[in-house]
Amino acid sequence: MTKAKVYFTRDISSEGLVRIYEALNVELHGKVAVKISTGELGGHNYLKPELIKGLVQKLNGTIVECNTAYRGKRFNSDDHHQVIEEHGFTKIAPVDIMDEEGDIEIPINYEGHLKGINIVGSHIKNYDSCLMLSHFKGHAMGGFGGALKNMSIGMSSSNGKAWIHSVGITKDPDEMWHHTDDQDGFLESMAEACKGIIDYFGKENMVYINVLNNISIDCDCDSNPHDPEMKDIGIYASVDPVAIDKCSYDTIINSTDTGKASLIKRMEEKHAIHTVEEAEKLGLGTIDYEIIDLDLR
Repeated sequence: MTKAKVYFTRDISSEGLVRIYEALNVELHGKVAVKISTGELGGHNYLKPELIKGLVQKLNGTIVECNTAYRGKRFNSDDHHQVIEEHGFTKIAPVDIMDEEGDIEIPINYEGHLKGINIVGSHIKNYDSCLMLSHFKGHAMGGFGGALKNMSIGMSSSNGKAWIHSVGITKDPDEMWHHTDDQDGFLESMAEACKGIIDYFGKENMVYINVLNNISIDCDCDSNPHDPEMKDIGIYASVDPVAIDKCSYDTIINSTDTGKASLIKRMEEKHAIHTVEEAEKLGLGTIDYEIIDLDLR
């Protein structure tokens, strides 16, 4: 298989985001969904509106989110809208909570843990293409969060998140906490959900950007995340979600930053790379990549 191209810049700025998107030479057509994490109330490491504004507006995009499966400030749509507004995202673009009016099932052409079913916000049908704009960082359950987690857990409704976390046992967000002991099954379920999303939009209608800044061991869904221990690294972009997450993971592993130890420990304890391995197995991309450094051009 040909190596996937992963573009890189150290310029973590609005201009840097636009430049790296343009380097992909891909045009997202129609109504564009920009999937980000808008961050839990109290958190502070999420991608800031002033950083993403230029690219979101260039695409005439709509920021999309789904409600959480845990009972925080983003569990119901009313509270979630308040958090989104407080974090400043409504000032830069329209924001759509995709499961605000319920969810729908989309097929996964694979009979795995999720039994061929992915449960997503019903508003997904309003979009033609998608930018998966992800903050790469640690995660208490997945080990790390990047493009694949943003696409699987992030695009799923509350019920869909429960379906993935419980490895296809329950769609009840409260009940799911009794079924979270199968770690590899959870990671494999995330990969299956990603397949459902990619099959829905079509590979040609999706782009992936990972921003490696404010790199905490905790996710943006944490209301009190651990302070970052690593220095900011840069931005990666690709049309291959497997390659971009493998590249981001490798960057952490191979970093000379001594602050990486905690994040590496979390990723290893949670067997985080297994999601990437399973996604490659399902044909979503390749772990073989080449980095194209835009700063050297």
